[in-house]
Amino acid sequence: MSAVTFLPLGDAALVVLTGRARDLHRHLTRQGLPGLLDSVPALGQLTLLFDPLCTDADTLTGGVRAALTTLPPETETQGQTLTVPVTFGGPDLAWCAAHAGLSEAAFVAAVCAAPLEVAFLGFTPGFAFLTGLPTALQMPRLDIPRAGVPAGSVALGGPWAGVYPRATPGGWRVVGHTALNLFDPARPQPVLWQPGDRVRFEAARA
Repeated sequence: MSAVTFLPLGDAALVVLTGRARDLHRHLTRQGLPGLLDSVPALGQLTLLFDPLCTDADTLTGGVRAALTTLPPETETQGQTLTVPVTFGGPDLAWCAAHAGLSEAAFVAAVCAAPLEVAFLGFTPGFAFLTGLPTALQMPRLDIPRAGVPAGSVALGGPWAGVYPRATPGGWRVVGHTALNLFDPARPQPVLWQPGDRVRFEAARA
């Protein structure tokens, strides 16, 4: 088992630092532990919220250690594969292509070829931080964030790609738009994707 560290977070939460955070989250979401209320994954860590009337940090730590020993190999714990249709364009496409030293067509092809994966969710409901961009496609953030970025905007920022599920301020470089509804609180599963899911952008046909 890889190294794991447990850090208390108040009297009703526990932070688990582990390289298997994503896989552990998926396991606990399916199997649960007594007293566990929620599991919140991030990059390399997992925050566990628990009911202190039903369990405590030491008991939960023991349960997590046992769960870690039963996790299948990482290659067997991949999530679903999602294809996101994108109409490429927008305020930053030309700049990003030039920054990468590519034509716009070649830049779009490279973005669509990138093997992306949901690292974690954050910032706003339904926003996924997508990892897997080649170095040449990693773009510096805007010096001055925009006051409003439309819902569905596909953007690049640092090592990440992402899609804005709702209109919000943002400092990433917008290179396209998708009509895919990433967050709908009326759905049984409001968020379309989860950590570990594979993602591929596909250029929408005109």
